[in-house]
Amino acid sequence: MNPRTSVKVPADASPRTRSRYRDADMMAVTAFVLGLVGLLVMNLVLGPIAVVLGSLALWRQTARPGRARLGIALGVADLVVLACLVTADHTWSWSLT
Repeated sequence: MNPRTSVKVPADASPRTRSRYRDADMMAVTAFVLGLVGLLVMNLVLGPIAVVLGSLALWRQTARPGRARLGIALGVADLVVLACLVTADHTWSWSLT
């Protein structure tokens, strides 16, 4: 077991297998960050990317499933915010003026 994660990585695992788990962890973190940033800017782009990365991280059995789920939730929230702004302003862009 990797001491920093809860995922059981065999001691004799190939570098490719270890890389797969590390990539899944990075996908979870990236999904969370992109979902969070997407609430402020570029909702249309960052929201779906956060949802896809979070889903891929869960599918690859990340050691950070909570962060992956938060990334998915924030990605969906990005799209909800975008939908609210589009219906209120009748445009794909928004401004404070």
